[in-house]
Amino acid sequence: MKTKLSPRFLFALTLFSLVGQIAWVVENMYLNVFMYKMFHASAENISAMVAASAIAATLTTVLVGALSDQLGKRKIFICMGYILWGISILGFILLREDLIRAAFPLAASASAIGVTCVIVLDCVMTFFGSSANDAAFNAWLTDSTDHTNRGTAEGINAMMPLVAILAVFGGFMAFDLNLPESWTCIFAIIGVVIVAVGIVGFFVIDEPKLEPRRDGYFRTVIHGFLPSTVKKNASMYIYLLAFIIFNISIQIFMPYLILYYEVSLGMTDYVFVMAPAIVLASVVTVFWGKVYDRKGFAFSVTVSLAWLAVGYVILFFFRSTLPVFIGSLLMMCGYLSGMAVFGAKIRDLTPVGKSGQFQGVRIFSQVLVPGVVGPYLGVLVLSGAETIVNNDGTESFVPNQYIFLAALAAVVLLALYLVLLTKKAEAKTKTTAKP
Repeated sequence: MKTKLSPRFLFALTLFSLVGQIAWVVENMYLNVFMYKMFHASAENISAMVAASAIAATLTTVLVGALSDQLGKRKIFICMGYILWGISILGFILLREDLIRAAFPLAASASAIGVTCVIVLDCVMTFFGSSANDAAFNAWLTDSTDHTNRGTAEGINAMMPLVAILAVFGGFMAFDLNLPESWTCIFAIIGVVIVAVGIVGFFVIDEPKLEPRRDGYFRTVIHGFLPSTVKKNASMYIYLLAFIIFNISIQIFMPYLILYYEVSLGMTDYVFVMAPAIVLASVVTVFWGKVYDRKGFAFSVTVSLAWLAVGYVILFFFRSTLPVFIGSLLMMCGYLSGMAVFGAKIRDLTPVGKSGQFQGVRIFSQVLVPGVVGPYLGVLVLSGAETIVNNDGTESFVPNQYIFLAALAAVVLLALYLVLLTKKAEAKTKTTAKP
């Protein structure tokens, strides 16, 4: 019998997932735009920022996730983490070229200092964000659901990045992103909202009933990476490897997606093109979590990857508005439904009572490896990309459609891996069934 999710839980899940994803959208899709427009960042700069943030996120999730298990607490890490996360985002208000020139009058390049400051502050923001969201919130979500309702909860959780993209796109329409004042307003609004949500969390989040771990903190930290743990939970690590390939595909193009729409395609009104696609993909993602609960992993992941692959193909071959809309819709459906499917499967395979320490393993496959490998592959693809000259005489690169071709190659590799897994599982079943 399916366990019913309470209205209180659904409210907390929706609120913290949505606001957390808004912050991640700004970091993953717009912080590179901020650095590109304000400090003329290169593709290498963007790749370095994504990689540094991925490393910070992984280390934080491993350490804080284990600590939350050790203490048997989730709520305090979520709420205080969100408050500090919001405060760190307010720090980006100080990253303006005029302020940097005033602080470093002898510096040869304010842009170079600005790029460095953005990367450093991004890592600080990631520390608080990963403590609150990646480590504590995701562990709380695993603790608060079971195998009968996890797909439904994960469907809601997985749709939030798209809803967040829609909210950010819509909100950013009011701002000219070429002006420093616009970014000041953006960071101020988002920072204050996240602080407020952290405070609300003290009143709406129910603390799961957890026993503090008695294994010792260091043992808890390394537990998910021990060979004995991998052997004992082999199925989970097999799917985590598939999750790595999936996320590498996403990270090849995602850091450059907004720049591709705006700079390469010249779509100054890309928000109006993307908004309907995001709304439709969000509906599909919620529905797809329920499909996972009914149909299982094999069916739901196959359809998700098919959507993703077809979306990549359309975005590679076409540049006009309607095909780009269709390709973006399919790409987003595949991306978010795939996240829901993999997320639910990995949660189903996570050992009970150890979800905090295993968040480090999850983030390793979702953020660290893809965040380093994916953007690096993107840099290789864009190494010969066209450049444009800015008003101040500096040059900026122009992302091209080959990032989608490289992302498609990763999806093909993932599909082959999953086919091999299926055949191996079928062969094992036949062997076991023999008298």
